[in-house]
Amino acid sequence: MLENGSAIETANIGSEGAFGLFAAMYSRVSFNRCLVQLAGGADRCPIEWLRAEFQRSEHVRDLFVSDSETLLSQVQQTVACNALHSTEERMCRWLLMIHDRAEGQALPYTHEFMSHMLGANRKSVTIAAQSLQNAGLISYRRGRIQLLDRARLEKVSCECYAIVRERFDAFLSPPPTATPGNTTERRRK
Repeated sequence: MLENGSAIETANIGSEGAFGLFAAMYSRVSFNRCLVQLAGGADRCPIEWLRAEFQRSEHVRDLFVSDSETLLSQVQQTVACNALHSTEERMCRWLLMIHDRAEGQALPYTHEFMSHMLGANRKSVTIAAQSLQNAGLISYRRGRIQLLDRARLEKVSCECYAIVRERFDAFLSPPPTATPGNTTERRRK
């Protein structure tokens, strides 16, 4: 969030992750803003409870650190993507990532909203969306986007979606310490 109120999305979190873990790990206040983009359930708990679990359990520490590493890699990839790729490529990456978290639902977004998430002007977003719709990859109608051909959308997207997806898949594969009763150190590949 900048002083003038403008913002850009640097990461998105779904049911695979959590917001505010840095504050739980290091007794700091979160300096980020969290914007809920999809309807659905979410759990909330006091930071003190998370902090106590982090200090008590090696398993919880490992999960928090793994989640934080994965989130940081997404942030770094998103920064590179926003700086180096076209609005259309960034839109493809973003739509795919949000679609993963929406579990296949139609996406309830306007071009104005997407322009804020992508750090692009609304006209560029409209042109990119029209191009994707003309190619038969998406359909959109006033605040509702449906992915029609996900496989082709992945091919049109820049490499950033595949890189972030691979990191999330690795995170979701449990490390040895995730096995109950296993107290050995996390093994690195």
